Amino acid sequence: MKQDNITSKPWSGRFTEATDSFVETFSASVNFDKRLYRYDIEASIAHARMLAKVGLLDKSEFQSIEKGLLDIKNDIEHHDFAWLIELEDVHMNIEARLTERIGIAGKKLHTGRSRNDQVATDLRLYLREEIDHICTALRRLQLTLLDIAEREAETILPGFTHLQVAQPVTFGHHMLAWHEMLKRDFERLGDCRRRVNIMPLGAAALAGTSYPIDRAYTAELLGFDRATENSLDAVSDRDFVIEFISSAALIMTHLSRFSEELILWSSAQFNFIELSDRFCTGSSIMPQKKNPDIPELVRGKTGRVNGNLIALLTVMKAQPLAYNKDNQEDKEPLFDTVDTVKGSLQVFANMMPTMKIKKTHMLVAAHQGFSTATDLADYLVRHGVAFRDAHEIVGKAVCYGLENEKDLADMSLEELQQFSSEIGTDVFDVLTLSGSVAARDHLGGTAPRQVRAAILRARKNL
Repeated sequence: MKQDNITSKPWSGRFTEATDSFVETFSASVNFDKRLYRYDIEASIAHARMLAKVGLLDKSEFQSIEKGLLDIKNDIEHHDFAWLIELEDVHMNIEARLTERIGIAGKKLHTGRSRNDQVATDLRLYLREEIDHICTALRRLQLTLLDIAEREAETILPGFTHLQVAQPVTFGHHMLAWHEMLKRDFERLGDCRRRVNIMPLGAAALAGTSYPIDRAYTAELLGFDRATENSLDAVSDRDFVIEFISSAALIMTHLSRFSEELILWSSAQFNFIELSDRFCTGSSIMPQKKNPDIPELVRGKTGRVNGNLIALLTVMKAQPLAYNKDNQEDKEPLFDTVDTVKGSLQVFANMMPTMKIKKTHMLVAAHQGFSTATDLADYLVRHGVAFRDAHEIVGKAVCYGLENEKDLADMSLEELQQFSSEIGTDVFDVLTLSGSVAARDHLGGTAPRQVRAAILRARKNL
């Protein structure tokens, strides 16, 4: 078949003028939506099989279509396929090449469908698979954090509020906090996947089709839970993409917060950790520098995903039913989000096991800032002092410590008793860092025993 027939528009019969050359390039999506080729071919084969089942294709036509599409898939994967801008998108490029190869049967493939329901189906197939990949990456990072938490269940560092020393915690407990965030991210994606896994194919352009199609059969072939209930909604909404990117933005927000801590902890001022050289870079002018570039980059990439979310919300916000060309703008933000989240999770899972924990520096820092002040207040409450009174007593003791450059644990019994006669020799059991963390021995607490119990529950859940 002649090349000029291959590149003719599928809708050219209505038009008397050729498309403006710049408009053709400006409106084409094939340069980015070609990554949907596998899903487009998979959905087309299922659609053709359904057409054969209901008698709209004969057996030989279906076999010809199936073989032709699989051959095209092989060509694409071996980089032996010319993508043509004139054919606008992935769908028409594949269909035109199929028709070129197998003739009239290729033209029958589009019976009972439109590019509107076709692209919505391809996107759902693509996103369903990518959600599974991202969930696998989340699990990998969660397991990495559990391994670190188990190893560092008794390592003490200062816990912060307002970036000021608050109370001592264990490093294992701190890692479990990030694990919990990722666990919720995983659950959100699973919930999102259920809404993604609904099939639009058969909705056609907007109103369904007059052909006797079997949508339930096609949905079964493609592994969808069911077909969409309303043809107008099926082709026009992209809330499933927006929901995914919203979940992705939360994943990146968590990784960004985690990155911020790694950046702070690896600084000379904190000196809690050292990142492997493999995940850092130096300075072109300052030879002493070791920059935490990977956490910084992940922190920066969070802005991309947040931007993608706003972009898609804005694309959808004023569209009337049903499909509009605006929806072509859904793919690049989606693809970029998927790539960004997968890459960020992968680099984190690779980086974290190589991180060096500086336990001595953490312990020294935990001794600063009167981190056991709350323990002294709790001690007084257990000895009959009202909490507000205990709070004031400890505040005065801290003030005394600041003036004399002494931590609470370094004060003598006599010094402490000047603030309350209820303080006895057993007070030093709660003023030590190990005593402080061990005292938080309840579900969700930082005590090493609770950390290990939480790890066991998490591993069982995973």
